[in-house]
Amino acid sequence: MSTTPRYRSVRFGISGVDVVDTQDGQRIVKTRQALQDYPARLSDKLKYWAAKTPDVSFMAKRDANGVWQHITYAQALQTARHIGQGLLNRGLSAERPLLILSENDLEHAMLALACHYVGVPYAPVSSAYSLLSKDYAKLRHAVNLLTPGMIFAAHGEKFAAAVNAVATSDIEFVATEAPSSTRSTTLYSELAVTPITDAVERAHDATTPDTIAKFLFTSGSTKLPKAVINTQRMICSNLQMIVQTFPFLGEEPPVLIDWLPWNHTFGSNHNVGIVLYNGGTMYIDDGKPTPQGLATTLQNLREIAPTIYFNVPIGWEGIAHALEKDPALREKFYSRLKMQFYAGAALAQPVWDKLHATAEAACGERIVMSCGLGMTETAPSALFVVEEQVRSGQIGIPTPGMEIKLVPNGDKMEIRYRGPNVTPGYWRAPEQTKEAFDEEGFFCSGDAVKWLDPSNHDLGFMFDGRVAEDFKLYTGTWVSVGPLRAVIAHEGAPYLQDAVITGHDRNEVGMLIVPNLERCRQLAGLPAGVSREEIVAAQPVRDFFSNVLQRLQQHATGSASRVARALVLVEPPSFDKGEITDKGSINQRAVLTHRADLVEALYADINPAILKPHPLAGGNNAAASGHQGTKGA
Repeated sequence: MSTTPRYRSVRFGISGVDVVDTQDGQRIVKTRQALQDYPARLSDKLKYWAAKTPDVSFMAKRDANGVWQHITYAQALQTARHIGQGLLNRGLSAERPLLILSENDLEHAMLALACHYVGVPYAPVSSAYSLLSKDYAKLRHAVNLLTPGMIFAAHGEKFAAAVNAVATSDIEFVATEAPSSTRSTTLYSELAVTPITDAVERAHDATTPDTIAKFLFTSGSTKLPKAVINTQRMICSNLQMIVQTFPFLGEEPPVLIDWLPWNHTFGSNHNVGIVLYNGGTMYIDDGKPTPQGLATTLQNLREIAPTIYFNVPIGWEGIAHALEKDPALREKFYSRLKMQFYAGAALAQPVWDKLHATAEAACGERIVMSCGLGMTETAPSALFVVEEQVRSGQIGIPTPGMEIKLVPNGDKMEIRYRGPNVTPGYWRAPEQTKEAFDEEGFFCSGDAVKWLDPSNHDLGFMFDGRVAEDFKLYTGTWVSVGPLRAVIAHEGAPYLQDAVITGHDRNEVGMLIVPNLERCRQLAGLPAGVSREEIVAAQPVRDFFSNVLQRLQQHATGSASRVARALVLVEPPSFDKGEITDKGSINQRAVLTHRADLVEALYADINPAILKPHPLAGGNNAAASGHQGTKGA
């Protein structure tokens, strides 16, 4: 006899939607709760908490000795004023913003607060643009598009080569340490003690909801990244939407331990924003969802108990595995956790199940795992799941103040957004801005959704993939990529990290498998340090992926869901080619574009009539498994 699982109590602030059908077959959907008032600018919250809780830690990060260094709200406000004066002295503005190249740290945070305070936009860009890229193409594009008046990096020498390659000598370079030997460098410590004048408060008072707060770059999967304009209204309204959806954030100051990069809207607008808006504390996690970085994250989680925890699916997978094996970690992690949250991709059900099991083992109850849907252009949150029991792919209902429009697109429904948190457009890109909005001012997301239960709209939506990712087989049958990837992720866990779906204008669906190399190495029983080729060629790995294909075929309901062949990638997705973001998510279109030779190899010289149920093709950049007669690329 089954029993309903017990969840740690958490109150949701919204429920239910109103749906209006239009004459042209579209639908407008809103939540029933109205958006409440929100501040004109995010710096108003900094001033509020600096006055109310001046000695509370706003943010902390470990120093070189591993000791947490804290900045209180009072210190953050004063530092923001000092730096803000320095920015004003240099004439920084929307036409000459601040460009931040390095990753999350206290200096990065203080520069961002200073920009908010005096109304100077800033643009955090991925450190990979400078440190991993070999041609600096995306960084050069960012500099040319934004024309920054100042560039900041934590370590002058590490970033000097990139800065020298893309920026003229008249652009001031600021570094926390190790000033460049090849470029004039201002130290952050000098900027942070700039004498304050009345100009700082005048600039603060002149900042309005329409003032540009920052530029956030899109991933640039098929073209160069676009700079999404983020206004003060966008950020503040969205944070109010979030706290109305999850009232516990405003009832007790949240505590976060977080690694998500601030050049992404999830890590910055959402996570840092939640902390600042609600007077909480953020501990900066230097870890990453990699085998090496996970150890750092786990060390931090053994010390800091969060009240809400955010991660991407690949990060959650590593944490779930560690929680299963470490009772002390479980006790600490779940001691005051009110909610878990994932974004960026679908969370595999086995990971979800493991998290529920470890929570029940630690505290006798499950912790709500929530999720939603949004994008950089919505600052970022547009929909949230507001119930305890959630299924993979569920994205919930609109936040207060959001209008969503459902537009038929083939056999799918595209979701479009209108609200105070929606961007006014892309910086210095009028044509791209025009293309992004429909005639009624709704932002065209390109995401597809479907009702969780068509007979009960209050349950909200399921994610149904990207409209542009879907394709037709040669037979004319549509392949819905998003839901198929979710099934593959479930069947392939934990050794399959992701999959790229193939088959456009072909007779069969195929896939390029992105393996989790570390898990595959462990599956094969191979020692550390072996090559990628050895890992994916190992018999246990080949057998596992062959069995995945067999299970997929058994569960298929037609040609659009029957994966007939697959290829295991040896060369991991490339950042420079836009195949992967620094959050670890795969871009389907970019992989298919840059690995067209492998797609050809996948389908070359294959006779479907004589294949086994689970053939895999191979080649120079791929590993064969299950069918050895196929030519590779």
